[in-house]
Amino acid sequence: MRTTITLLCCLMSVQAYSQNVLSGKVYDKATNKPVAYAGVYIEDLKIGALTDSAGRYELKQLPTGTYMVGVHCTGYEVNAQQVSIGKAVTMDFGMTESDNEMQEVVVTGNSAAGALQRTPQPITEVPNSYLVQNASTNIIDAISQVPGVSGITDGQSICKPVIRGLGYNRVVTINDGVRQEGQQWGDEFGIEVDPFSVDRVEILKGPASLVYGSDAMSGVINFLPEKTLPEGQVKGDVTAGYQTNNGLMNGAAHIAGNLNGITFSGRIDNTAAHAYQNAADGYVFNSQFSNLNADGTIGIHRKWGFSQLHYSHFELKTGIVEGIKDSAGTFMKQVLDANGDPTYTEVSNTDLTSYNPFLIHQLVKHDKLVWDNSLAVGEGRITARFAWQENSRQENNDITIPDISNIWYLLNTYSYDLRYISPVKNGFDWSVGANGMYQNSQNKGTLLLIPEYDLFDIGGFAIANKQIGKLNISGGLRYDVRTFKGHDDYIDSSGNEQHASDPTAIHRFTAYTSDFKGVSGSVGATYQATEKFYIKANVARGFRAPNVAETGSNGIHDGTVVYEIGDPNLKAESSTEVDVTPGFKSKDVNIEISLFYNSINNFIYARKLNSIFGGDSVNNSTPGFDSARVFRYSQTNATLMGAEAVLDIHPSSIKWLDWYTAYSYVDAQLHNVPDSTKYIPFVPPARLRSDFTFTAGKLNNWLQNSYLRVGVLYSFAQANVYQQANAYAGVPDAVPSTPAYTLLNAGLGSDIMNRKHKLLSLYISVNNIANTNYTDYMSRFKYYTNVVNGVSQVGVHNMGRNISFKVIVPLEFKKAK
Repeated sequence: MRTTITLLCCLMSVQAYSQNVLSGKVYDKATNKPVAYAGVYIEDLKIGALTDSAGRYELKQLPTGTYMVGVHCTGYEVNAQQVSIGKAVTMDFGMTESDNEMQEVVVTGNSAAGALQRTPQPITEVPNSYLVQNASTNIIDAISQVPGVSGITDGQSICKPVIRGLGYNRVVTINDGVRQEGQQWGDEFGIEVDPFSVDRVEILKGPASLVYGSDAMSGVINFLPEKTLPEGQVKGDVTAGYQTNNGLMNGAAHIAGNLNGITFSGRIDNTAAHAYQNAADGYVFNSQFSNLNADGTIGIHRKWGFSQLHYSHFELKTGIVEGIKDSAGTFMKQVLDANGDPTYTEVSNTDLTSYNPFLIHQLVKHDKLVWDNSLAVGEGRITARFAWQENSRQENNDITIPDISNIWYLLNTYSYDLRYISPVKNGFDWSVGANGMYQNSQNKGTLLLIPEYDLFDIGGFAIANKQIGKLNISGGLRYDVRTFKGHDDYIDSSGNEQHASDPTAIHRFTAYTSDFKGVSGSVGATYQATEKFYIKANVARGFRAPNVAETGSNGIHDGTVVYEIGDPNLKAESSTEVDVTPGFKSKDVNIEISLFYNSINNFIYARKLNSIFGGDSVNNSTPGFDSARVFRYSQTNATLMGAEAVLDIHPSSIKWLDWYTAYSYVDAQLHNVPDSTKYIPFVPPARLRSDFTFTAGKLNNWLQNSYLRVGVLYSFAQANVYQQANAYAGVPDAVPSTPAYTLLNAGLGSDIMNRKHKLLSLYISVNNIANTNYTDYMSRFKYYTNVVNGVSQVGVHNMGRNISFKVIVPLEFKKAK
């Protein structure tokens, strides 16, 4: 580590580069008039500028090299061009009018930023406008309607991402440029990402192990922060929001600036909500939560590149819904009787509308420090990124010991990523690199499911790209090594941890070491057949080492109430996926269809064990544990196939109208298993979404960038279920299929102006207008069952009608030069 820091400091001290400047003009192609206040941004250098009233821009102190430059302005299609920087370079950009806000410059899955249409992998962008215009209760919920993306929900505060039918450790989440490492293996554990810190999202669908190593088998979700401001600008904003269904209130304050190449940013925000409600259940007891976040960034940008340091703190306290009701359908809560024993009583109105979760809750804290560097080396560059994360997840669920965490995992992760990116010569560029991490996990709670462990992995890779006219070819190879060491653990007869030297100690976890090696890679191409028609094709091999739960579990998983047994001898999963994506893009319509076929070897899943008498195998002999059905992690092969299709009609002759329709479908099956268990659990049903958006650039002197959106989301019935997935006590194994449902949604918003000055932006949205009662297949609440008025009631329903109000007030302290 000391050698690396010394090397970076030496490189940063080199001043032998001549002054490089990129300047030019941004103009309207149709009228040849200048486009004022357009953003010119180089993603790889995290530097940008705004055009002046004459459409001119200038970027100074740039490192030598070839970079993708993106120009964006409201009302115009993004123009992305590759530009070679060396001394004084002039580059003009012609802009075409369009309401398409896609960035066109993507970074996910690539060593360097590239044009979206020339990237072989299927990537979907979610712009900032989508995030601010739509209401949600967490960041995964905010993107869960994107075709091919969904989320496993555990109430309104927890949503685990799923891409093309696979989730948990098969999806890599990138935040602030590094892998988000928490407890991805847990059913009821969410993603620790502050929604206010996310400017836009890139979603790569399909194996991405080439760049990210183990776990990126089904895709990557990259939460990208705000762009660096132009030189001389200091600005901020204040955000406030309210939702009617759950009383959600949030507020955020943010400031950022760029002064003489020194960049900075700071943010603090808080969100709190009481229990959500629907027409069938009323208020869902203990679904309330609160989320406090803060982050800050400081950086320096010079002609040798940039270096920046980022810190963030995430803190979530959320209730755990038990879903228990009395015979009249009223939710019940645990209390202590006169003898100090747990019992249940009806909840009060105060319990339902309180913003403080009940005793049974989770407390999640995530701290992260990231040091990000890009250093010019000749016409190429070296990128170096180092990060530390600490994830603390506590769960209190025993009313007899309210101040003691039954579950408490403390995970520290140290990650590194080093790359050399070559200059572009005759349309060819290449990069080599190595990345990986070291992890240490400790158990500090009383309920033990997984052992304490250490993990170390490293992977080396090489990527090459070649552009030949209309054809762009990309490919690469990677080799990974991961070592996993589970620790010994001893307990007494009550299940409490005990020293190994005690003669009465019981060997709870036995130390083991698992080594995994994997080769992954991809090769793909894009072909721009005509100006409007293109086709992408990609073949990728993915790799995933088993996680701690799959190799080391030995205890009751409190979120599913089953006894889980891991297998340290499990093999790594490997997959081969083929993607084909034809597309058509014109000034009036965009059409894209993505087809995929994914074959996975050694797919890991939890298989319920049967006793020698033919019934369930029940563990009732482990000290400190109640009886529970036993599941063991096993392996077989699996196949997933499906499609996503998008139709976006935006007639150039009717500029105020946009009609967006998207469809997604996936079929996921296990091989060599009984028919009752052949479907992979938590694979989303087919979905159809259609939105009409009506826009007005300027209604009057007070209202600009106004819009009205009305839409429908139709979720098809899901009958393809894994019939042993439902393992909750008292519930039959056969999980009923979830019926289809339709949700009507609407939204409107506008910038409120005072002459040319924006006072604020106002957004109003209504989700589930008809207050439809439904239970989504991806909700873990579908497993709850109660007998209400003599009738069996399965599932706690999702949120009913919800009206959201959001106000963003911009603050400008200093204008860009």
